[in-house]
Amino acid sequence: MENKKIILGVTGSIAAYKAAYLVRAIVKKGAEVQVVMTTAAKEFVTPLTFSTLSRKPVISEFFSRRDGSWQSHVELGLWADAMLVAPATASTIAKMANGVADNMLVTTYLSCRAPVFIAPAMDVDMYAHPTTQQNLERLRSFGNHIIEPTEGELASQLTGKGRMEEPERIIGVLENFFSSCETLRKKKVLITAGPTYEKIDPVRFIGNYSSGKMGFALAEVCAQRGADVRLIAGPVGLKTVHPRIHRIDVESADQMYDAATEAFDKSDAAILCAAVADYRPATQADKKLKRGDESALSLTLVQNKDIAAALGKKKRAGQVLVGFALETDNEIVHAKAKLERKNLDMIVLNSIQDSGAGFRYDTNKVTIIDRRGEIQAFPLKDKKDVAGDIVTKLITLLEETV
Repeated sequence: MENKKIILGVTGSIAAYKAAYLVRAIVKKGAEVQVVMTTAAKEFVTPLTFSTLSRKPVISEFFSRRDGSWQSHVELGLWADAMLVAPATASTIAKMANGVADNMLVTTYLSCRAPVFIAPAMDVDMYAHPTTQQNLERLRSFGNHIIEPTEGELASQLTGKGRMEEPERIIGVLENFFSSCETLRKKKVLITAGPTYEKIDPVRFIGNYSSGKMGFALAEVCAQRGADVRLIAGPVGLKTVHPRIHRIDVESADQMYDAATEAFDKSDAAILCAAVADYRPATQADKKLKRGDESALSLTLVQNKDIAAALGKKKRAGQVLVGFALETDNEIVHAKAKLERKNLDMIVLNSIQDSGAGFRYDTNKVTIIDRRGEIQAFPLKDKKDVAGDIVTKLITLLEETV
């Protein structure tokens, strides 16, 4: 955690006293911490306590003086390597889940580009309530990390689940996260994502249903783990936020081929997640094709260049090449054949037979196969979690090349 910048959000819970121990522990680890308090949190612990321990003025209000100066939640969100909300009350969790930006803590959360960790603290029945559980699940779906509360005696003198996790355990979660972030440090990873569009005329094209979500999730995970990512993206409406992601937008398979083959030489690994069109029209009309007297229109198609095969031929010792396969039948057989044919080190198999997997979904279900024939099948997960599984395997393969 040394030299990391951490925002600590403190809300109005009796567990706020534990946040003082968190500040002290974070500072002792060599990190910089900025405390952001809600108004209710001040009823439990004074800002002076946190400013003394953090050696920084506590931020609580949008406007700190009457001279027009104000606290920039946007700058704070860009400054941080991580944000930790501990304790997180049911009220703050609800606001975060639904974007109710009525205080400095929630506006900072909404502006934060760094990973966010949330440590709930509340009474047993509040925690178990379907509304709270739904809000926590919603926050998980956004990619936030929930540090589950523990069971024990609560302030209400009831016993059950709702106690904020102990500070040393929370620090351990942060340390493990930052440790995993370093696993791809100084590595350059090339990723292709999304579809390609092959023009028929100025307004029509041949394409597919790829949304790019899987490839963009892979780019985010690789960047979070320290990699310098070159993301070659087909025409999608997704955005990248991590500063270590360098995006190149392309439209056609030829453009993606040129960008990928150029970037691969300087890459330690490549993950070919894009759904590249196998064929394109042999000719492209300069003007929009008009409906004529003919009852049918014929298109002559020609093959596009094979990006995976080209990179497989160029691959040098120490490089790792990952491909994707979307199959409808004999999935394992076809995926293994593609892995060998294109000189891949690992292939990620999707099946459109699986509900909730494949194009356009926020979830995916994959099987990973490596050159040794080892097969790992994973359940249906959010694509960010699937990306984590794929990148973990990639790291193992990179370590074996050293």
